Amino acid sequence: MWWCTRGDWVSEDALDALEARSRRLIAVYGNNDGPGLRARLSEVARADLDGVRLAVVHETGSKERREQRCAARFPDCDVLVFGHSHIPWDSAAANGLRLLNPGSPTDRRSQPYATFMTAEVRAGALADVQLRRIADD
Repeated sequence: MWWCTRGDWVSEDALDALEARSRRLIAVYGNNDGPGLRARLSEVARADLDGVRLAVVHETGSKERREQRCAARFPDCDVLVFGHSHIPWDSAAANGLRLLNPGSPTDRRSQPYATFMTAEVRAGALADVQLRRIADD
């Protein structure tokens, strides 16, 4: 199993815990991450997952023209996972770049539920992308 996360760890302990549970972790730092996390993580992470070219970044700017900006910034990618807004997002740019924001499992802000996303890579393609809710206790 691999994990992909888009920043705002806040604690190095959180990063350590997920690294310990992962065969592979593709992660970046966010705007709330201090020097220790920034020393361990990059602003942008890239990976090839069985032929799917993935990039992860925390911030993509405003929602207006997001697809166009990201397609220009990541022309060699199939999928871009991003965060910052805490608002789930699933769209595609004109060039086919799939943009995914899993929302937030910890700080739902104005969203009705805390969320995360799951997906699979099958036969060189992204498959079964699902936004999942975390039920309130």
